[in-house]
Amino acid sequence: MNVRGSWISISTACWAISSTRPITGCLGPTPGFAGGTAAWARFDSIQLLVKKNYILDTNVLLHDPDSLLSFEENNVLLPIEVIEEIDRFKRESTELGQNARTVSRLLDSFRGDGRLSEGVSLPNGGRLRIIFQQNGAAKNGHTIFSQDSVDNRILALATGVKKSQPKSPTILVSKDINLRIKADALGLLAEDYENDRVLIKDLYTGMIEVTVSTQQMAAFRATGQLELNGGKQYFPNEYCTLMDETNPKRTALTKVDFSGTKLLPIIDCREGVWGIKPRNREQHFGFDALLDDRIKLVTLMGKAGTGKTLLAMAAGLKRTVMDREFRRLVVARPTISMGKELGFLPGSLEEKLAPWMQPIHDALEMLGDLNMGHEHRRSGDLMRSGSIVVEALSYIRGRSIANQFMIIDEAQNLTPLEAKTIITRVGHGTKIVFTGDPYQIDNPYVDSSSNGFNYVVSRFRTEPVAAHIEFQKGERSELAELAANIL
Repeated sequence: MNVRGSWISISTACWAISSTRPITGCLGPTPGFAGGTAAWARFDSIQLLVKKNYILDTNVLLHDPDSLLSFEENNVLLPIEVIEEIDRFKRESTELGQNARTVSRLLDSFRGDGRLSEGVSLPNGGRLRIIFQQNGAAKNGHTIFSQDSVDNRILALATGVKKSQPKSPTILVSKDINLRIKADALGLLAEDYENDRVLIKDLYTGMIEVTVSTQQMAAFRATGQLELNGGKQYFPNEYCTLMDETNPKRTALTKVDFSGTKLLPIIDCREGVWGIKPRNREQHFGFDALLDDRIKLVTLMGKAGTGKTLLAMAAGLKRTVMDREFRRLVVARPTISMGKELGFLPGSLEEKLAPWMQPIHDALEMLGDLNMGHEHRRSGDLMRSGSIVVEALSYIRGRSIANQFMIIDEAQNLTPLEAKTIITRVGHGTKIVFTGDPYQIDNPYVDSSSNGFNYVVSRFRTEPVAAHIEFQKGERSELAELAANIL
């Protein structure tokens, strides 16, 4: 028998007939929604615990198509307006378009298990339904906000779900801050999508300090290694400053080996790399990670002026142009966001990318001043010869990038899925470097905790192929350092 005018989500299975009030312990018909006040209701599943109702906004699905499966054994409700918005994105040749198509395919696959309007079981034990208003629902729903807005219609639906199921928590999940604020004003629970959130305060720094005896320090300098105590967990390629307990100024810069059991010396870069000499221990650690053949993924985090991009460029030029270890140096930045199309802008691809890539050209000019001379001609020659390539991230999907030194600058503006897309394009012999500052985000769809840079740092911290360093000291200029700290 068809269920009319109700949302199926309840703690017991029952058959009931309702007149003007809901059945105790069951979800009855909802005034203002399809079905009126009298209808037979069939509740398909026996649930011993009260489940939560999660109503998802469109931006959650476009941020992570797999979010449908991220709410455990609870009810996932999709307003029909969300499906309509997904449909508008599906024709785009962008990351958002790809995500929209993925969501559509996923929903279509669930149709094989039943009618989405009545609810289908999810692989994780949850239940998915598409919900909508009918028969004058807007008149009987919440009318504080105009129904002309998709967001407001979603709010009206969420309010209806909450009223129909007062014993089940109803939660609106959205990455839109203003929508969450409006939901709160209506007395609705509202949350950001937090499945891929990594708080900055909890972010792995990639560096530790260890105090050792004078004898241990001498042994390390003599043998080039030092066994670590087994009481603490150490991550592969975690950088460590050894300090002599009798004289803390007597130090040695080291890193944890792949097994996480001993310390090894880092690569000595005191003479500089492509004209850049490290000015602090973080830059020493950074050069080691960038020059180590065994490390395939490097993440460099730091505020403006700490030298993260300049170091990556210097190491890339050395290993590509001077040492010829890689076929070319590829530099890319998100065009805020990565999904924005460049095709409608005038000029060649290089001219279209110029506004976003100017910081890279500035870094090239500085490196030219330090090492090459006649920097404008030389940097131009390198680009014309193909040794340095400026890429648009919008067109990376589907490619295999082999034998290249690849730098992704401003990676904090990537979503976790975009970061995954980039890394999965890495082919044999390629080294990839992400540089980013989670405090300086321009992409409205991510924040300091939900961006792709943090996600990569957190997920790869235990992997021997990866290294992370947090740059803490500004080196651009005294003024730049002061501005970064106080403004």
